[in-house]
Amino acid sequence: MQAYTGFAQVYDMFMDNIPYDDWCRYLTELLAEYGVKDGIVLDLGCGTGNVTERLSKKGYDMIGIDNAEEMLSIAMEKAMDQGDSILYLLQDMREFELYGTVSAVVSICDSMNYIMEEDDLREVFRLVNNYLDRQGIFIFDMNTEYKYETILANNTIAENRPNGSFIWDNYYYPEEKVNEYDLTIYVKEDFGEENETDLDDENEEEYEEDGEVFYRFDEKHYQKAYSLDTVKRLIEEAGMEFVNAFDAFTHDPVTPTSERIYIIAREKRQEHKYYTEE
Repeated sequence: MQAYTGFAQVYDMFMDNIPYDDWCRYLTELLAEYGVKDGIVLDLGCGTGNVTERLSKKGYDMIGIDNAEEMLSIAMEKAMDQGDSILYLLQDMREFELYGTVSAVVSICDSMNYIMEEDDLREVFRLVNNYLDRQGIFIFDMNTEYKYETILANNTIAENRPNGSFIWDNYYYPEEKVNEYDLTIYVKEDFGEENETDLDDENEEEYEEDGEVFYRFDEKHYQKAYSLDTVKRLIEEAGMEFVNAFDAFTHDPVTPTSERIYIIAREKRQEHKYYTEE
């Protein structure tokens, strides 16, 4: 499931077109709407901490979990530079552990689509339910099958910047409902030194162009599309309560052409929870 190794170095550079402030505003509105205006919030699949740090600045006590060490290292460096007191944990969301419960759990930027098996997704939901406060809220987003099949499909996305570039080939397999991303990343030598991460030599090649050195990294990412009905079923099987689902960044219902959806679930008290509150 781990991804974002070489791409971690240039992730923030290429994602600077993402309106994180708007995303965070929408997320905090949803949290407040469902009764979470403060307290501890867990960000699952936090990546380089772009959402985590914004929620921290909104007054939430943040915990970020990710299984990509390179991404998490960048998040920790940013938190230190900005003086944010965020706890970052290197863990797999399919088996994460906390020392206590939290007011809410969030997971956006399609982190849940990286869970490739229904059993694993159910287990994530079960763990979230276990670590939520009584009536705590879980808010997460997902890319839809419509987006994979119609928008990404078998298209190629490419972008070139002075310090790096990438070529992003998409292949969608409708029977498995899996989208494969083949990434080729070029990182300028000076930029790579400033954002150095430990990478396997077999994934790294060196190129020189016009006197400048670029490093090439190749990665494969896989995401799976889940229908809303399947997600509802897995939430309920995990012991949680499904609350609502919206077309992303709105309060409109999900439609057949929704590209990204937000799902809200609530903690449901279980007779036997993994973690027992004091």
